[in-house]
Amino acid sequence: MIFSLGSRSVTPARGARSLAGRGAALGIRAAFVIAVIGATLAYAAQTQIFDPQTHKWVDYDKKKALKYYAAHKEVPEAFKRQVVKFRTAEKPGTIIIDGNQHFLYLVQPGFTAIRYGIGVGREGFGWAGIVRVGRTAEWPSWTPPPEMIARDPNAAKFAGGMPGGPDNPLGARALYLYQGDNDTGYRIHGTPEPWSIGLDVSSGCIRMNNDDVTDLYSNVNVGAKVVVLMKGASLYKGV
Repeated sequence: MIFSLGSRSVTPARGARSLAGRGAALGIRAAFVIAVIGATLAYAAQTQIFDPQTHKWVDYDKKKALKYYAAHKEVPEAFKRQVVKFRTAEKPGTIIIDGNQHFLYLVQPGFTAIRYGIGVGREGFGWAGIVRVGRTAEWPSWTPPPEMIARDPNAAKFAGGMPGGPDNPLGARALYLYQGDNDTGYRIHGTPEPWSIGLDVSSGCIRMNNDDVTDLYSNVNVGAKVVVLMKGASLYKGV
């Protein structure tokens, strides 16, 4: 089965039937602070991919993602890096993340953007806000935060830090997201699991395949504005 053309996420907030549980409708505001979406606002979103053979939208989950990547050694067409039309009031160089659709947009001149496929926070780990790129790193080291060590015994062995490299969870590059002068703990980074692009898989960070995050890294300046939209409030023709 070959998936292409586009992607969508079905959520209760958009009026579609819930695939897992009930949700709350969340609106976009012009400015908002970082907010971890907790249990009271949590809902499930199911990625779907258009299948040109059947002309239907089909569920795209971890099992299908692994199967697709094993067969094709790449992600579905919708999640490949591409230049798209994109109308927004944001300046070129701004990053806009639409977690609902699993896309990251790097705003370009002339009402266009470079669109990248991404993996985002799983249920209970979504967040939204306006932040900035505080610093960047090539082949960054990774140190799991205390809360991750507490909930994941496998992370405990790296409590002292894991050197950068192809097996490092942060992949080839990392953009560290700050609010003011404070590190939020969230990153845009690469991954040793490229099959996971298009899924809700992370602990809140935005993951990209290594080629894409390397491309983004080379085109973004420290200080760049980053707009992370709330899950369930999908982007329509820019912000």
